[in-house]
Amino acid sequence: MRFVKSFMLIVFTWLILFAPAQVSADATTVILVRHGETPYNKVKRYQGHLDIPLNEDGIKQAKLLAKSLKDYPIDVFISSPLSRAYVTTETVAKAKGMTVAYTDDRLKEIDYGDWAGEFVADLQVKYPEEFKLWQERPWLMNFPNGENLRDMQYRGRKALEDAVAKYPGKTIFIGAHSFINATILCSVLGLDTEHFKQIRQNNTCVNVLRYEDGVWQVVLLNSVAHLGSLTSDTGVMK
Repeated sequence: MRFVKSFMLIVFTWLILFAPAQVSADATTVILVRHGETPYNKVKRYQGHLDIPLNEDGIKQAKLLAKSLKDYPIDVFISSPLSRAYVTTETVAKAKGMTVAYTDDRLKEIDYGDWAGEFVADLQVKYPEEFKLWQERPWLMNFPNGENLRDMQYRGRKALEDAVAKYPGKTIFIGAHSFINATILCSVLGLDTEHFKQIRQNNTCVNVLRYEDGVWQVVLLNSVAHLGSLTSDTGVMK
């Protein structure tokens, strides 16, 4: 009996000193946003890693987004390094008297490889079989000299997790892109990439995620209410 008591005392002491605390931390909120409209969005042209700037409408959208979030408490701003996402993020940060904390390459849009810069209509002619695969079973598509949805989802989820680990209990604004956002949302919802096209991401849409005790919740999805509409059919290209 004395041995059992001594053993239990050792175990209890080890748990107190070395086991990770299982206390509930404050919830972390992530405001995940897509960039404003670009000239390529307007004419249905693939962008991917190409650094295409916002057009006039995209700048207006970013300003409306900034106005809608001006009084909402945000602790830190993070962005894709591509200018369309960075300027959107910076516009919101400036309206609050803040700056972008850092950019993360893992938040870039999917790498279209040889498809970057191409018009949709041209791709249907140049790559008929691949284009059909992309439309019907996109989760199987590997872009020539680019990447696939699963690789993009992995890097995007890691960027999200690292941000939450760095700023626990804070409200984090992340400015990124349509497909990277959609695959991140699939990931936190436990969905495979074959479902990513079911998650629409319009220009400057707002998604709100909540992380607490190891559990993700999607609080708001693809909101463009700041543009004066509940839905939008513009800017669906990446």
